[in-house]
Amino acid sequence: DTNFFLFKGQSYEIRMLDNRKAGDIPEINGKLVKSIIRVVFHDRRLQYTEHQQLEGWKWNRPGDRLLDLDIPMSVGVIDIKTNPSQLNAVEFLWDPTKCTSAFIQVHCISTEFTPRKHGGEKGVPFRIQVDTFKQTENGEYTDHLHSASCQIKVFKPKGADRKQKTDREKMEKRTAHEKEKYQPSYDTTVLTECSPWPDTPTTFVNNSPTPAPTFTSAQHNTYSVPDSNSSSPNHQGDGTSQGSGDLHPSATIQETQQWLLKHRFSTYTRLFSNFSGADLLKLTREDLVQICGPADGIRLYNALKSRSVRPRLTIYVCQEPLRSIQLERQDAGNGDSSNGAIYVYHAIYLEEMAASEVTRKLALAFNIPLHQINQVYRQGPTGIHILVSDQMVQNFQDESCFLFTTIKAENGEGFHIILK
Repeated sequence: DTNFFLFKGQSYEIRMLDNRKAGDIPEINGKLVKSIIRVVFHDRRLQYTEHQQLEGWKWNRPGDRLLDLDIPMSVGVIDIKTNPSQLNAVEFLWDPTKCTSAFIQVHCISTEFTPRKHGGEKGVPFRIQVDTFKQTENGEYTDHLHSASCQIKVFKPKGADRKQKTDREKMEKRTAHEKEKYQPSYDTTVLTECSPWPDTPTTFVNNSPTPAPTFTSAQHNTYSVPDSNSSSPNHQGDGTSQGSGDLHPSATIQETQQWLLKHRFSTYTRLFSNFSGADLLKLTREDLVQICGPADGIRLYNALKSRSVRPRLTIYVCQEPLRSIQLERQDAGNGDSSNGAIYVYHAIYLEEMAASEVTRKLALAFNIPLHQINQVYRQGPTGIHILVSDQMVQNFQDESCFLFTTIKAENGEGFHIILK
C-alpha cells in the first residue's frame, strides 16, 4: 500500500466533496450530513489491541489528543465535537452543497507504537478514515452513507524530510522499468472507499463503569469496553464462584462474554462480541497470539485449555463417616464388613505448601465456612494433636491420604479439624 508521509502537528486539508450522481440519495438534499474523522491503526494485529495501545499512549502523553481539527483553517464545518474519552476522533456536520474543508492535525508519530521504538522507517502505519452519516427519522445521524480512508505514516518534521530524501535517492538509482512499478507522487490524494469503522455492541457499552460518550452517534462508542473492575454481576474477583470454570463449546455469546470478563479478558469483549464458546475454542494458539499479542494470547489459550499451574503437592482427604452410617451399611449387608461405609476422597492440590492453603482448600472441598475453622491438627503417636504448620506441610509425602474429623472448639465458637 502507498504510504503518505505527514508531519506531526501540521495541518492537512481533507476536502469534503458531494460525489453523488444525479438523482442519488435525494433525501439529503438541503440537509446536513455528519462526518467522523479518525486516525486508526492500519495493521490488523494492532487494531485488535487498539484499546490497550491508545490507553498506553494516553498514559505517556497526559492531556494530549491523537487527532485534532484545526478550526481556524477549516471551512464549512458546523457543530464540531471531540470526546475526552476518544482522543483519536473528531466529528462535525457539513452541507454537501457547499465548499467544505476539514484541516486535521495528527499528534502521534508512527514510532510511538513500535515495540522497541526504533527509527522512522520502521514506524507503524496509520489510517485516516472518514465515515459519513445522514439523519434518521428520529433526527440522529446514524444512517451510514459513505466511508473512505488512506494509509499514512507520521514523523517528526526532520524525520519525514529525511525519509522522503532517502526514498528519492533510492528511486533515482532504479531503472526506468523498475520505476514503472511504483506509483508517481501526487499533490492531492483521493481517499479510497472502504468499510465503515465497526460499531461496539450497545450491551457492553452499558456495562462500562466509565461515562457514556457525549457524541450523538452510536458509531462513537467504538472504544467503550468494560474494564477489569466492571460491575457486571458475573464479575467476582475471588475466582471461586461457579461461573469461573471451563468455557464449554455449548456456551452462548452472552455466556462467552461473561467468561471473558471473569477471566480478566475484558479488553477483548468487543473483539469477540459475536463469538460463542465453540467459536473461541476453535482458535489455535497462533491465532490467539496474533489477535491478542504474545502475553494475553498465551494467557487466553491456557485459560481456554484449562492449563492450571502444576501443583507442588497433592494430598487425598476424606471426611470420616459417622459411626451410625457405618453400622447401617454393615447391617444392610448382613454383617459383611466389605459392604461397610464408602470412603470418598477429595484431591487437594497445593501450590503454596502453606498451612493456610491446606485450611482454605479443605474449606472449599468440603463446603465448610472458612471463618469457622479455628485450627487444623494432625493426629500423631498415642493420639496427640500436632498443630499443622507450614514446615509440616512442606514435609508431607506427595499423594498422602488422610481421614479427617471435626471437634467443637473449647470456647464453643467454630471447630477444629483433625487429620488422621
